[in-house]
Amino acid sequence: MFTQLYKKIRLLKHKNKEPYSSLYKILGFYPDNIHVYEQAFLHKSSSVEASDGKWLNNERLEFLGDAVLDAVVADIVYKHFQNKREGFLTNTRSKIVQRETLNRVAVELGLDKMVVYSAKLSSHNNHMYGNALEALIGAIYLDQGYRMCYHFVEDVIINKYIDLDNIARKEVNFKSSLIEWSQKNKLEITFELIESFTDNDGNPVFQTGVTLADTQIGVGIGYSKKESQQNAAKMAIKKLRTDKVFQQFISELKKKQTGETTAEHEFEDLPEEDSATEQEQAPVKQVTNNSPQCIDATINEEVR
Repeated sequence: MFTQLYKKIRLLKHKNKEPYSSLYKILGFYPDNIHVYEQAFLHKSSSVEASDGKWLNNERLEFLGDAVLDAVVADIVYKHFQNKREGFLTNTRSKIVQRETLNRVAVELGLDKMVVYSAKLSSHNNHMYGNALEALIGAIYLDQGYRMCYHFVEDVIINKYIDLDNIARKEVNFKSSLIEWSQKNKLEITFELIESFTDNDGNPVFQTGVTLADTQIGVGIGYSKKESQQNAAKMAIKKLRTDKVFQQFISELKKKQTGETTAEHEFEDLPEEDSATEQEQAPVKQVTNNSPQCIDATINEEVR
């Protein structure tokens, strides 16, 4: 109490009160080192040169905040879902720390009005606000320590803006995520029905392939075209997230077609697989017609 009172008195004496008061409304406390918070809102497009010749922006703070956020959210999710298995916990944490969620929370907090970036850079279709939120958490860690970071994530972010039970039940639309990623990277993704057949009970079964640059990167099977497309997109996203050789191929392809490169974090921003859902997914029953015998192997490959 006395510490906060002292900081408030110091604030009243400070010539430039606006950064302090704006941060207090967001954080719930007065910062000790205002400069680290100012850096947290400095996008790399507006980097400034320090006296030692180094260029300052929020990327290093974002890296630090990302690690702290992962640790705090893991602890909160672990305590909230006491009877859930590791796959469920991992997936729930991923949904909380994914860029879509962080961007939304950042805007709710008003960080979109505080981020400094070049006028030439569009604020749409990117993750600068979510990245700034991570950088802010990194700044809190440096300025106040881990305990205050935990308090901020739990009381300010999760309790106010994230419903843990709802977000845990939220299904990831892998097809939409893959299409959005391809459009952002100016690469063409196509979904094509490979074949359809019936199982022993006469239920229709569909097999869909997803292709990128004339290369098939995923195959999915389901009892509807939509389900087969989702499973194909899920397999494709797994390949994009984890296959380093394929990532290099995509980066070279994008550079050849657009002159631009694909940053590593753009692969990491793709949604992670829901391990728990995969394990619980019912397998397609054995087919009754002359469909290829590799069907069961394809299903098993998707589940692994």
